[in-house]
Amino acid sequence: MFNDLTTPFTALATRRSGKPRDLVAPGPDAEQLARILAVATRTPDHGKLAPWRFIVIDDRDAFAALLRRAFLAERPGTGDAELATVEQFAYQAPVLVVALSSPKADSPIPFWEQQLSAGAACMNLLHAANAIGFAGGWLTGWAAYSDAVRDALAAPPERIAGFLFLGTPAKELSERPRPDPAEVISHWP
Repeated sequence: MFNDLTTPFTALATRRSGKPRDLVAPGPDAEQLARILAVATRTPDHGKLAPWRFIVIDDRDAFAALLRRAFLAERPGTGDAELATVEQFAYQAPVLVVALSSPKADSPIPFWEQQLSAGAACMNLLHAANAIGFAGGWLTGWAAYSDAVRDALAAPPERIAGFLFLGTPAKELSERPRPDPAEVISHWP
């Protein structure tokens, strides 16, 4: 398909996660975000179920308030400093997308395969953002496992697959240790 595989391969081989707190404006504009999300939906999907959804968080103040309420409900008596950290999560990076694993219970496709597809959709989103010049960070943390946060955004059996933060790195992205291919790749028999 490509005559020169150097550019797409290099983009894949050099993608790094950006720490959401270090991602600044500009972030993807509405058109760029639509393109990124369209690429995210081009993911392996046994049964053509689209077992994932994306929610773009436009109102960060409302999202911060949701996080605060959910955290206080789970941990009454939390101090102001910890609550400020909880609320700050909502304001990292210029763009925030919540990825949901949205399995179809009435399908013969196993939930596990549907969950893998949701993870692949998240990875496609990060690759797409990188391909057009942005960085992304995929976080979970307590909010991804909070029933109150999930219930404000979705309904069971949906689960939060992660919070995908997109923007421009404020500093050079650092490389992290990667596994030695010889340690994670084998051949059979």
